[in-house]
Amino acid sequence: MIKSGIDHIASLRDDRAVYLHGKRIDDVTRHPAYANSVKSIARLFDFPSQQQELMTFVADSGDRANRIWQLPESYRELCDRRQALEAWNGLHSGFMGRAPDHVASCISGMYMGLDVFEAYDGKRARALADYYRYARDHDLYLTYVIINPQADRSKSASRQKDEFLAAGVVDRDASGVTVRGAKMLATGGIMANEVFVTCVQPLQPGDEKHALSFAIPMNAKGLKILSRKSYEEEARSVFDNPLSSRFDENDAVLFFDDVKVPWERVFVIDSLEMCQRQFHATPAHVYQNYQAVVRLSVKFRFLLGIAHRITEVNGTNGFSQVRETLGHLAAEAGMVDAFVAAMEAKGTRHGRYFVPDRHTLYAALTLTQKLYATVLNTLRELAGGGMIMLPSSLEDFRNPEIANLIGKTQQSPAASATERVKFYKLAWDAVGSEFASRHAQYEMFYSGASFVTAGHSYRTYDWPAAARALDDMLKSYDLADELGRAAVSQ
Repeated sequence: MIKSGIDHIASLRDDRAVYLHGKRIDDVTRHPAYANSVKSIARLFDFPSQQQELMTFVADSGDRANRIWQLPESYRELCDRRQALEAWNGLHSGFMGRAPDHVASCISGMYMGLDVFEAYDGKRARALADYYRYARDHDLYLTYVIINPQADRSKSASRQKDEFLAAGVVDRDASGVTVRGAKMLATGGIMANEVFVTCVQPLQPGDEKHALSFAIPMNAKGLKILSRKSYEEEARSVFDNPLSSRFDENDAVLFFDDVKVPWERVFVIDSLEMCQRQFHATPAHVYQNYQAVVRLSVKFRFLLGIAHRITEVNGTNGFSQVRETLGHLAAEAGMVDAFVAAMEAKGTRHGRYFVPDRHTLYAALTLTQKLYATVLNTLRELAGGGMIMLPSSLEDFRNPEIANLIGKTQQSPAASATERVKFYKLAWDAVGSEFASRHAQYEMFYSGASFVTAGHSYRTYDWPAAARALDDMLKSYDLADELGRAAVSQ
Protein backbone atom coordinates (compact mmCIF):
# COMPACT_ATOMS: atom_id res chain seq x y z
CA MET A 1 0.00 0.00 0.00
CA ILE A 2 1.24 3.48 -0.87
CA LYS A 3 0.22 5.76 1.97
CA SER A 4 -1.04 9.29 1.38
CA GLY A 5 -0.14 12.35 3.41
CA ILE A 6 -3.64 12.44 4.88
CA ASP A 7 -3.26 8.79 5.87
CA HIS A 8 -0.01 9.54 7.65
CA ILE A 9 -1.38 12.54 9.54
CA ALA A 10 -4.35 10.44 10.68
CA SER A 11 -2.00 7.68 11.86
CA LEU A 12 -0.28 10.11 14.26
CA ARG A 13 -3.51 10.80 16.15
CA ASP A 14 -2.95 7.71 18.25
CA ASP A 15 -2.66 9.09 21.81
CA ARG A 16 1.14 8.86 21.86
CA ALA A 17 2.70 10.27 25.04
CA VAL A 18 4.71 13.31 23.87
CA TYR A 19 5.90 15.75 26.54
CA LEU A 20 6.94 19.36 25.88
CA HIS A 21 7.34 22.24 28.38
CA GLY A 22 6.26 19.93 31.20
CA LYS A 23 2.94 19.02 29.61
CA ARG A 24 1.61 16.14 27.57
CA ILE A 25 0.68 17.09 24.00
CA ASP A 26 -2.84 16.09 22.99
CA ASP A 27 -2.34 16.03 19.21
CA VAL A 28 1.08 16.46 17.58
CA THR A 29 -0.52 17.06 14.18
CA ARG A 30 -2.10 20.31 15.38
CA HIS A 31 0.34 21.58 18.00
CA PRO A 32 2.37 24.65 16.90
CA ALA A 33 5.59 22.88 17.88
CA TYR A 34 5.10 20.14 15.27
CA ALA A 35 2.19 20.81 12.87
CA ASN A 36 4.16 22.27 9.95
CA SER A 37 6.83 19.56 10.11
CA VAL A 38 4.10 16.92 10.16
CA LYS A 39 2.73 18.52 6.99
CA SER A 40 6.20 18.33 5.41
CA ILE A 41 6.31 14.60 6.16
CA ALA A 42 2.80 14.27 4.74
CA ARG A 43 4.05 15.91 1.55
CA LEU A 44 6.72 13.20 1.32
CA PHE A 45 4.05 10.50 1.49
CA ASP A 46 1.98 12.21 -1.21
CA PHE A 47 4.92 12.31 -3.61
CA PRO A 48 5.14 8.57 -4.57
CA SER A 49 1.60 8.56 -5.95
CA GLN A 50 2.50 11.62 -8.03
CA GLN A 51 5.75 10.02 -9.33
CA GLN A 52 4.88 6.33 -9.29
CA GLU A 53 7.54 5.07 -11.72
CA LEU A 54 10.29 7.00 -9.97
CA MET A 55 9.23 6.40 -6.38
CA THR A 56 7.76 2.89 -6.28
CA PHE A 57 8.67 -0.68 -7.22
CA VAL A 58 6.79 -3.96 -7.48
CA ALA A 59 7.38 -5.92 -4.27
CA ASP A 60 7.36 -9.71 -3.97
CA SER A 61 3.74 -9.42 -2.83
CA GLY A 62 2.86 -8.18 -6.31
CA ASP A 63 1.85 -4.76 -5.01
CA ARG A 64 3.70 -1.50 -5.51
CA ALA A 65 5.73 -0.26 -2.54
CA ASN A 66 7.78 2.81 -1.77
CA ARG A 67 11.34 2.49 -3.10
CA ILE A 68 12.71 3.25 0.36
CA TRP A 69 12.00 -0.46 1.01
CA GLN A 70 13.57 -1.74 -2.21
CA LEU A 71 16.19 -4.52 -2.03
CA PRO A 72 18.35 -3.96 -5.14
CA GLU A 73 19.52 -7.06 -6.97
CA SER A 74 21.65 -5.17 -9.53
CA TYR A 75 23.65 -2.00 -10.03
CA ARG A 76 20.80 -0.56 -12.10
CA GLU A 77 18.25 -1.16 -9.34
CA LEU A 78 20.56 0.46 -6.78
CA CYS A 79 20.83 3.53 -9.02
CA ASP A 80 17.07 3.60 -9.55
CA ARG A 81 16.54 3.66 -5.81
CA ARG A 82 19.14 6.41 -5.37
CA GLN A 83 17.36 8.59 -7.91
CA ALA A 84 14.16 8.17 -5.90
CA LEU A 85 15.97 9.11 -2.69
CA GLU A 86 17.43 12.21 -4.34
CA ALA A 87 13.98 13.34 -5.49
CA TRP A 88 12.43 12.67 -2.08
CA ASN A 89 15.19 14.48 -0.20
CA GLY A 90 14.86 17.37 -2.62
CA LEU A 91 11.44 18.09 -1.07
CA HIS A 92 13.21 19.22 2.12
CA SER A 93 16.67 19.99 0.64
CA GLY A 94 18.25 17.33 2.86
CA PHE A 95 17.27 19.00 6.13
CA MET A 96 15.24 16.06 7.44
CA GLY A 97 18.01 13.62 8.27
CA ARG A 98 15.76 10.96 9.74
CA ALA A 99 12.92 11.15 7.24
CA PRO A 100 11.24 7.78 6.48
CA ASP A 101 13.95 6.66 4.01
CA HIS A 102 16.67 6.37 6.67
CA VAL A 103 15.47 3.69 9.07
CA ALA A 104 13.71 1.93 6.19
CA SER A 105 17.21 1.56 4.73
CA CYS A 106 18.44 0.12 8.03
CA ILE A 107 15.68 -2.50 8.33
CA SER A 108 15.99 -3.34 4.61
CA GLY A 109 19.74 -3.86 5.05
CA MET A 110 19.12 -6.19 7.97
CA TYR A 111 16.61 -8.13 5.88
CA MET A 112 19.23 -8.45 3.11
CA GLY A 113 21.41 -10.10 5.77
CA LEU A 114 18.68 -12.42 6.97
CA ASP A 115 21.18 -15.31 6.79
CA VAL A 116 23.08 -13.73 9.68
CA PHE A 117 19.91 -13.68 11.78
CA GLU A 118 19.08 -17.25 10.81
CA ALA A 119 22.50 -18.42 11.97
CA TYR A 120 21.84 -16.65 15.29
CA ASP A 121 18.23 -17.71 15.97
CA GLY A 122 15.59 -18.92 13.52
CA LYS A 123 12.69 -17.43 15.49
CA ARG A 124 14.32 -14.00 15.66
CA ALA A 125 15.05 -14.19 11.91
CA ARG A 126 11.39 -14.91 11.17
CA ALA A 127 10.37 -11.98 13.39
CA LEU A 128 12.67 -9.63 11.43
CA ALA A 129 11.47 -10.93 8.05
CA ASP A 130 7.83 -10.53 9.05
CA TYR A 131 8.49 -7.03 10.38
CA TYR A 132 10.26 -5.90 7.20
CA ARG A 133 7.24 -6.97 5.13
CA TYR A 134 4.79 -5.43 7.59
CA ALA A 135 6.59 -2.06 7.62
CA ARG A 136 6.95 -2.09 3.82
CA ASP A 137 3.36 -3.08 3.11
CA HIS A 138 1.98 -0.46 5.54
CA ASP A 139 4.42 2.23 4.31
CA LEU A 140 5.48 2.95 7.89
CA TYR A 141 7.61 5.86 8.98
CA LEU A 142 10.20 4.40 11.35
CA THR A 143 12.61 6.19 13.62
CA TYR A 144 15.25 4.51 15.75
CA VAL A 145 16.98 4.87 19.09
CA ILE A 146 20.34 3.12 19.02
CA ILE A 147 22.39 5.04 21.61
CA ASN A 148 22.27 4.87 25.41
CA PRO A 149 22.00 8.05 27.52
CA GLN A 150 25.44 9.63 27.92
CA ALA A 151 25.50 9.59 31.74
CA ASP A 152 28.93 8.25 32.84
CA ARG A 153 30.72 7.34 29.62
CA SER A 154 33.55 5.71 31.60
CA LYS A 155 31.19 2.92 32.66
CA SER A 156 29.26 0.32 30.70
CA ALA A 157 25.45 0.27 30.57
CA SER A 158 25.14 -2.25 33.41
CA ARG A 159 27.51 -0.32 35.71
CA GLN A 160 25.62 3.01 35.75
CA LYS A 161 24.15 4.19 39.08
CA ASP A 162 20.75 3.08 37.84
CA GLU A 163 21.00 -0.36 36.27
CA PHE A 164 18.06 0.55 34.04
CA LEU A 165 19.19 4.03 33.05
CA ALA A 166 19.75 2.50 29.60
CA ALA A 167 16.82 0.47 28.32
CA GLY A 168 17.05 -3.18 29.22
CA VAL A 169 15.00 -6.31 29.78
CA VAL A 170 13.47 -6.29 33.27
CA ASP A 171 11.20 -9.31 32.79
CA ARG A 172 10.11 -11.88 30.21
CA ASP A 173 7.38 -14.46 29.81
CA ALA A 174 5.78 -16.56 27.10
CA SER A 175 4.24 -13.50 25.41
CA GLY A 176 7.31 -11.27 25.26
CA VAL A 177 9.77 -9.09 27.17
CA THR A 178 9.29 -6.07 29.43
CA VAL A 179 11.66 -3.17 28.81
CA ARG A 180 12.63 -0.41 31.26
CA GLY A 181 14.96 2.57 30.82
CA ALA A 182 15.91 5.27 28.32
CA LYS A 183 17.30 5.45 24.79
CA MET A 184 18.23 8.30 22.49
CA LEU A 185 18.08 10.03 20.05
CA ALA A 186 14.64 9.59 18.50
CA THR A 187 15.08 12.06 15.66
CA GLY A 188 11.77 12.34 13.84
CA GLY A 189 10.13 10.15 16.46
CA ILE A 190 7.29 12.55 17.21
CA MET A 191 6.18 12.21 13.56
CA ALA A 192 7.00 8.50 13.12
CA ASN A 193 4.72 5.47 13.34
CA GLU A 194 7.10 3.09 15.07
CA VAL A 195 10.56 2.96 16.62
CA PHE A 196 13.35 0.44 16.15
CA VAL A 197 15.23 0.04 19.43
CA THR A 198 18.72 -1.44 19.81
CA CYS A 199 22.34 -0.50 20.56
CA VAL A 200 24.91 0.35 17.89
CA GLN A 201 27.61 1.03 20.50
CA PRO A 202 29.66 -2.01 21.57
CA LEU A 203 28.35 -3.47 24.82
CA GLN A 204 30.50 -5.06 27.53
CA PRO A 205 30.21 -8.40 29.36
CA GLY A 206 27.56 -7.89 32.00
CA ASP A 207 25.43 -5.76 29.66
CA GLU A 208 23.41 -8.71 28.38
CA LYS A 209 20.08 -7.33 29.59
CA HIS A 210 20.72 -4.27 27.39
CA ALA A 211 21.62 -6.39 24.35
CA LEU A 212 18.31 -6.45 22.56
CA SER A 213 16.72 -5.32 19.33
CA PHE A 214 13.01 -4.77 18.77
CA ALA A 215 10.35 -2.53 17.20
CA ILE A 216 7.17 -1.09 18.71
CA PRO A 217 4.56 1.56 17.84
CA MET A 218 5.18 5.09 19.13
CA ASN A 219 1.94 4.89 21.12
CA ALA A 220 2.93 1.72 22.99
CA LYS A 221 1.70 1.65 26.58
CA GLY A 222 4.39 2.97 28.90
CA LEU A 223 6.47 4.67 26.19
CA LYS A 224 7.17 8.32 27.06
CA ILE A 225 8.52 10.70 24.39
CA LEU A 226 10.50 13.60 25.88
CA SER A 227 10.76 16.27 23.18
CA ARG A 228 13.55 18.77 22.95
CA LYS A 229 12.74 22.44 22.40
CA SER A 230 10.88 22.96 19.14
CA TYR A 231 12.50 25.38 16.68
CA GLU A 232 9.27 25.34 14.70
CA GLU A 233 7.37 26.67 17.71
CA GLU A 234 9.87 29.53 18.01
CA ALA A 235 9.69 30.45 14.30
CA ARG A 236 7.81 33.72 13.76
CA SER A 237 6.67 32.86 10.23
CA VAL A 238 7.66 30.87 7.15
CA PHE A 239 9.02 34.07 5.60
CA ASP A 240 11.28 34.76 8.60
CA ASN A 241 12.25 31.12 9.22
CA PRO A 242 11.56 29.16 6.03
CA LEU A 243 13.45 26.03 7.12
CA SER A 244 12.94 25.81 10.88
CA SER A 245 9.22 26.56 10.54
CA ARG A 246 8.66 23.56 8.26
CA PHE A 247 11.51 21.03 8.54
CA ASP A 248 12.26 20.74 12.26
CA GLU A 249 12.13 16.96 12.53
CA ASN A 250 12.74 17.25 16.30
CA ASP A 251 14.70 14.89 18.55
CA ALA A 252 13.51 13.11 21.67
CA VAL A 253 14.62 10.91 24.52
CA LEU A 254 12.44 7.83 24.83
CA PHE A 255 11.73 6.36 28.25
CA PHE A 256 10.40 2.82 28.43
CA ASP A 257 8.30 2.62 31.58
CA ASP A 258 7.96 -1.17 31.67
CA VAL A 259 6.91 -1.43 28.05
CA LYS A 260 5.78 -4.89 26.94
CA VAL A 261 7.27 -6.05 23.62
CA PRO A 262 5.78 -9.20 22.04
CA TRP A 263 8.23 -11.87 20.87
CA GLU A 264 7.18 -11.38 17.25
CA ARG A 265 8.73 -7.88 17.47
CA VAL A 266 12.01 -9.01 19.11
CA PHE A 267 14.96 -9.50 16.72
CA VAL A 268 17.90 -9.86 19.15
CA ILE A 269 17.90 -10.81 22.81
CA ASP A 270 20.76 -11.28 25.32
CA SER A 271 23.50 -11.30 22.66
CA LEU A 272 26.30 -8.71 22.82
CA GLU A 273 27.77 -10.12 19.61
CA MET A 274 24.53 -10.06 17.62
CA CYS A 275 23.84 -6.43 18.52
CA GLN A 276 26.95 -5.60 16.52
CA ARG A 277 26.51 -8.24 13.83
CA GLN A 278 22.98 -7.03 12.96
CA PHE A 279 24.64 -3.83 11.67
CA HIS A 280 28.08 -4.88 10.45
CA ALA A 281 27.68 -8.51 9.33
CA THR A 282 24.63 -7.52 7.29
CA PRO A 283 24.39 -4.63 4.77
CA ALA A 284 22.39 -2.56 7.33
CA HIS A 285 25.05 -0.09 8.48
CA VAL A 286 26.26 0.51 4.93
CA TYR A 287 22.77 0.77 3.44
CA GLN A 288 21.45 3.23 6.03
CA ASN A 289 24.54 5.47 5.81
CA TYR A 290 24.55 5.29 2.01
CA GLN A 291 21.09 6.86 2.23
CA ALA A 292 22.56 9.52 4.53
CA VAL A 293 25.32 10.41 2.04
CA VAL A 294 22.74 10.64 -0.78
CA ARG A 295 20.76 13.02 1.44
CA LEU A 296 23.90 15.01 2.20
CA SER A 297 24.69 15.36 -1.50
CA VAL A 298 21.23 16.92 -1.98
CA LYS A 299 21.83 19.23 0.97
CA PHE A 300 25.23 20.36 -0.35
CA ARG A 301 23.63 21.16 -3.71
CA PHE A 302 21.19 23.45 -1.90
CA LEU A 303 23.96 25.10 0.15
CA LEU A 304 25.99 25.74 -3.00
CA GLY A 305 22.91 27.40 -4.45
CA ILE A 306 22.97 29.72 -1.44
CA ALA A 307 26.70 30.38 -1.92
CA HIS A 308 26.34 31.35 -5.57
CA ARG A 309 23.26 33.48 -4.92
CA ILE A 310 25.12 35.37 -2.16
CA THR A 311 27.73 36.46 -4.68
CA GLU A 312 25.04 37.53 -7.16
CA VAL A 313 23.05 39.46 -4.57
CA ASN A 314 26.21 41.14 -3.27
CA GLY A 315 27.57 41.83 -6.74
CA THR A 316 30.82 39.96 -6.04
CA ASN A 317 30.44 37.09 -8.49
CA GLY A 318 32.87 38.70 -10.91
CA PHE A 319 35.74 38.84 -8.41
CA SER A 320 38.44 36.26 -9.14
CA GLN A 321 38.97 35.45 -5.45
CA VAL A 322 35.23 34.88 -5.01
CA ARG A 323 35.13 32.54 -8.00
CA GLU A 324 38.08 30.66 -6.50
CA THR A 325 36.06 30.18 -3.32
CA LEU A 326 33.04 29.00 -5.31
CA GLY A 327 35.31 26.66 -7.24
CA HIS A 328 36.50 25.05 -4.01
CA LEU A 329 32.91 24.64 -2.85
CA ALA A 330 31.99 23.08 -6.19
CA ALA A 331 34.90 20.65 -5.86
CA GLU A 332 33.83 19.65 -2.35
CA ALA A 333 30.21 19.09 -3.38
CA GLY A 334 31.43 17.21 -6.45
CA MET A 335 33.49 14.96 -4.18
CA VAL A 336 30.35 13.94 -2.27
CA ASP A 337 28.53 13.21 -5.56
CA ALA A 338 31.54 11.18 -6.69
CA PHE A 339 31.49 9.17 -3.45
CA VAL A 340 27.86 8.23 -4.10
CA ALA A 341 28.65 7.18 -7.68
CA ALA A 342 31.71 5.23 -6.54
CA MET A 343 29.76 3.39 -3.83
CA GLU A 344 27.39 2.21 -6.53
CA ALA A 345 29.99 1.44 -9.22
CA LYS A 346 32.14 -0.51 -6.75
CA GLY A 347 29.13 -2.22 -5.20
CA THR A 348 29.33 -5.88 -4.21
CA ARG A 349 26.91 -8.73 -3.67
CA HIS A 350 25.49 -9.94 -0.40
CA GLY A 351 23.74 -13.07 -1.51
CA ARG A 352 21.24 -12.11 -4.19
CA TYR A 353 21.44 -8.39 -3.36
CA PHE A 354 23.66 -5.63 -4.74
CA VAL A 355 24.88 -3.27 -2.01
CA PRO A 356 27.09 -0.15 -1.96
CA ASP A 357 30.84 -0.50 -1.48
CA ARG A 358 31.67 -0.57 2.21
CA HIS A 359 34.99 1.27 2.32
CA THR A 360 33.90 4.01 -0.07
CA LEU A 361 30.94 4.64 2.25
CA TYR A 362 33.16 4.94 5.30
CA ALA A 363 35.61 7.17 3.44
CA ALA A 364 32.70 9.48 2.61
CA LEU A 365 31.50 9.56 6.22
CA THR A 366 35.00 10.26 7.55
CA LEU A 367 35.59 13.22 5.24
CA THR A 368 32.13 14.77 5.27
CA GLN A 369 31.92 14.95 9.06
CA LYS A 370 34.34 17.86 8.95
CA LEU A 371 33.33 19.13 5.51
CA TYR A 372 29.90 20.37 6.56
CA ALA A 373 31.34 22.86 9.06
CA THR A 374 33.82 24.03 6.43
CA VAL A 375 31.05 24.72 3.91
CA LEU A 376 28.98 26.66 6.46
CA ASN A 377 32.00 28.76 7.40
CA THR A 378 32.64 29.54 3.74
CA LEU A 379 29.04 30.72 3.33
CA ARG A 380 29.52 33.01 6.33
CA GLU A 381 32.65 34.48 4.75
CA LEU A 382 30.88 35.09 1.44
CA ALA A 383 27.89 36.76 3.10
CA GLY A 384 29.66 39.00 5.57
CA GLY A 385 27.01 41.00 7.44
CA GLY A 386 24.33 40.33 4.85
CA MET A 387 22.72 37.52 6.84
CA ILE A 388 22.62 39.61 10.03
CA MET A 389 21.43 43.09 9.09
CA LEU A 390 17.89 42.13 8.14
CA PRO A 391 14.44 43.41 9.11
CA SER A 392 13.32 42.00 12.44
CA SER A 393 10.33 40.21 10.91
CA LEU A 394 7.79 40.38 8.13
CA GLU A 395 5.81 42.75 10.39
CA ASP A 396 8.26 45.49 9.36
CA PHE A 397 6.81 45.31 5.85
CA ARG A 398 3.33 46.13 7.22
CA ASN A 399 4.53 49.55 8.34
CA PRO A 400 4.73 51.76 5.19
CA GLU A 401 7.42 53.99 6.67
CA ILE A 402 9.65 51.06 7.68
CA ALA A 403 8.93 49.24 4.40
CA ASN A 404 10.12 52.32 2.53
CA LEU A 405 13.36 52.35 4.52
CA ILE A 406 13.81 48.63 3.84
CA GLY A 407 13.55 49.43 0.15
CA LYS A 408 16.35 51.98 0.50
CA THR A 409 18.71 49.97 2.76
CA GLN A 410 18.34 46.45 1.36
CA GLN A 411 19.49 47.21 -2.15
CA SER A 412 21.11 44.69 -4.45
CA PRO A 413 22.30 44.74 -8.10
CA ALA A 414 20.51 41.45 -8.72
CA ALA A 415 17.37 41.51 -6.55
CA SER A 416 14.68 43.80 -5.20
CA ALA A 417 14.83 44.71 -1.52
CA THR A 418 12.06 42.20 -0.76
CA GLU A 419 13.80 39.45 -2.72
CA ARG A 420 17.10 40.21 -0.98
CA VAL A 421 15.51 40.01 2.47
CA LYS A 422 13.64 36.82 1.56
CA PHE A 423 16.86 35.20 0.33
CA TYR A 424 19.01 36.21 3.28
CA LYS A 425 16.34 35.08 5.77
CA LEU A 426 16.58 31.65 4.14
CA ALA A 427 20.38 31.73 4.12
CA TRP A 428 20.48 32.59 7.83
CA ASP A 429 18.07 29.78 8.70
CA ALA A 430 20.37 27.36 6.87
CA VAL A 431 23.65 28.70 8.27
CA GLY A 432 23.27 30.70 11.47
CA SER A 433 19.96 30.15 13.26
CA GLU A 434 19.45 27.77 16.20
CA PHE A 435 17.96 25.33 13.72
CA ALA A 436 21.13 25.62 11.60
CA SER A 437 23.33 25.11 14.65
CA ARG A 438 21.51 21.88 15.45
CA HIS A 439 22.16 20.73 11.88
CA ALA A 440 25.88 21.50 12.20
CA GLN A 441 25.95 19.26 15.29
CA TYR A 442 23.84 16.61 13.58
CA GLU A 443 26.09 16.35 10.51
CA MET A 444 29.12 15.93 12.79
CA PHE A 445 27.67 13.01 14.75
CA TYR A 446 24.80 11.27 12.90
CA SER A 447 27.10 8.42 11.88
CA GLY A 448 29.02 8.34 15.18
CA ALA A 449 31.98 10.19 16.64
CA SER A 450 34.80 10.93 14.20
CA PHE A 451 37.08 8.26 15.69
CA VAL A 452 34.31 5.71 15.11
CA THR A 453 33.84 6.52 11.42
CA ALA A 454 37.62 6.75 10.89
CA GLY A 455 37.88 3.37 12.59
CA HIS A 456 35.38 1.90 10.13
CA SER A 457 37.43 3.39 7.29
CA TYR A 458 40.60 1.81 8.71
CA ARG A 459 38.90 -1.54 9.21
CA THR A 460 37.49 -1.79 5.68
CA TYR A 461 40.42 -0.44 3.62
CA ASP A 462 42.37 -2.91 1.46
CA TRP A 463 45.62 -2.71 3.45
CA PRO A 464 47.06 -5.93 1.87
CA ALA A 465 46.81 -4.29 -1.57
CA ALA A 466 48.67 -1.25 -0.24
CA ALA A 467 51.32 -3.52 1.27
CA ARG A 468 51.71 -5.40 -2.03
CA ALA A 469 52.19 -2.12 -3.92
CA LEU A 470 54.90 -1.12 -1.46
CA ASP A 471 56.59 -4.53 -1.50
CA ASP A 472 56.58 -4.65 -5.31
CA MET A 473 58.46 -1.38 -5.37
CA LEU A 474 60.93 -2.52 -2.70
CA LYS A 475 61.58 -5.73 -4.68
CA SER A 476 62.38 -3.76 -7.83
CA TYR A 477 65.82 -2.75 -6.56
CA ASP A 478 68.49 -4.22 -4.32
CA LEU A 479 71.44 -2.90 -2.33
CA ALA A 480 73.81 -5.63 -3.58
CA ASP A 481 72.95 -4.89 -7.20
CA GLU A 482 73.50 -1.18 -6.65
CA LEU A 483 76.90 -1.82 -5.02
CA GLY A 484 77.85 -4.17 -7.87
CA ARG A 485 76.97 -1.60 -10.54
CA ALA A 486 78.96 1.02 -8.68
CA ALA A 487 82.02 -1.25 -8.55
CA VAL A 488 81.84 -2.01 -12.28
CA SER A 489 81.57 1.67 -13.14
CA GLN A 490 84.74 2.37 -11.17
